[in-house]
Amino acid sequence: MDVYGAIASFAVIVALLTLTPGLDTALILRTSLLAGRRSAWAVVLGIQVGTLLWGLLTAAGLSALLTASHVAYEVLRWAGVAYLIWMGGRMLWHSRTSQADEAAPPDPPDAGWGRAFRRGLLTNLLNPKVGAFYVAVLPQFMPQGVPHAVMGVLLAGVHVCEALVWSAVLIGFTGMVRGWLRRPSVKRALDRLTGLIVIGFGLRLAVQQS
Repeated sequence: MDVYGAIASFAVIVALLTLTPGLDTALILRTSLLAGRRSAWAVVLGIQVGTLLWGLLTAAGLSALLTASHVAYEVLRWAGVAYLIWMGGRMLWHSRTSQADEAAPPDPPDAGWGRAFRRGLLTNLLNPKVGAFYVAVLPQFMPQGVPHAVMGVLLAGVHVCEALVWSAVLIGFTGMVRGWLRRPSVKRALDRLTGLIVIGFGLRLAVQQS
């Protein structure tokens, strides 16, 4: 397989992965609707920086520790579980009453760009399933004679580009319906739904085995 063939084949696989609804989609939609376009893009960029890091770590062989070392995988897995449950619980807490919903934004006072970026980055990096995916899939698209670190970042870049396009679609869609969805009752329901989804992902990660 040459470089172009590897890129094309990998692009098809990650396109299907990108379009499949998951935690990233829920976070982007929730942030776009409740905190605005700027914070939503911060979450997106955080997620994609995490994707690039996973690609680089996989190409360098470091993330193979997730499959070679049960302890390393378990430490990362439980850190991810704790983070997702904490984040989902915080969303539920801030949506507990209509008064709280109207008096403070869904991310008070963390609607800033930097905090939203960190949320996206940590959500990605603390998910060992992302690392396991790259460890399992990326080596199959490494042509001979090409530096692994360069190819790893290149393939991760393909993933990032597709994710950015899909994120633009999601954020653009929410921009068209934000007026209705920013009603206090709808905002509260959306925050609770997203919180439950995030906690659900955390619980699913807790019961999954490496």
